[in-house]
Amino acid sequence: MKNIKILVNEIFCSIQGEGVDTGLPTIFIRLTGCNLRCSYCDTKYAYYEGEELAAKDILEKIKEWKCRRICITGGEPLLQENVYDLIDLLLKEKYEISVETNGSIDISKLAERNVVIKMDIKLPSSGMHDKMEMNNINLLRSQDELKFVIGDREDYNCAKKIIEKYRPRCHIIMQPVWRKLAAAKLAEWILEDGVDARLSVQLHKILWGEKKRK
Repeated sequence: MKNIKILVNEIFCSIQGEGVDTGLPTIFIRLTGCNLRCSYCDTKYAYYEGEELAAKDILEKIKEWKCRRICITGGEPLLQENVYDLIDLLLKEKYEISVETNGSIDISKLAERNVVIKMDIKLPSSGMHDKMEMNNINLLRSQDELKFVIGDREDYNCAKKIIEKYRPRCHIIMQPVWRKLAAAKLAEWILEDGVDARLSVQLHKILWGEKKRK
């Protein structure tokens, strides 16, 4: 086994709460570190907290669960170059992999792999909209997801313009900022405008609130 070491914030098994695979049991590997500071971030504890783990330790941990579905998240997992070695190892072990990334880092190496890319494009209310690598949208494939976290009407209008300009071929996700925008209001906007997007409501927070899931 290749001597891979990576900085990990937490590993746990839960229900996927966002995107196309909402509701499915999933093992989450949350990596430490993020290059953005979104106004609504709900994982600030991942900015700095974590420990360096070897690949064998990660494999040993995830084998505690019968689940074969893994989501690598953060923070921002693409900040750590060893993440690609970890992905390749997990694919070799026949795990089904998705990777959540914040839209600010080139995803070309990720798009070469048999994973589902769950990529955000940050909107104005995040405070990070100017940090986006917009060309990433053109690299997303049919199985991937482009997610817009929406805090207000300005965000929604911005998302619509991006969709109209880039015409992404992947799944499009629209998700309200928790406790800021009502999901019903976002649903009304989507229906009124005929936007072909999936409404995501963060199922895990509905089930368990905002506490960390272990």
